[in-house]
Amino acid sequence: MILDGNSCEKPDIEYPCEWGYKLIGKDKTKLEACIFDIVGDRAYKTKRGNSSSKGKFHSLNMTCKVESQLDRDKIFKAFSDHIDVKMVI
Repeated sequence: MILDGNSCEKPDIEYPCEWGYKLIGKDKTKLEACIFDIVGDRAYKTKRGNSSSKGKFHSLNMTCKVESQLDRDKIFKAFSDHIDVKMVI
């Protein structure tokens, strides 16, 4: 990304590619179920992230192959709209 004061260029992403999402929610098991519900039989990997100091929130990192920006954005929106996901990064 190049910033010159007035313009900002989008990064050049070549598809298909591996893309990562960080999901934050209250229940680790429900986050894992959410991923399966949304990506279905698409191959993906998950890795447990951090938990808040009081254990109220947990994060889960997920990566999968996306075919296009539309595909990438569709997955992000599905995670964002899911009842068990408080935040997607």
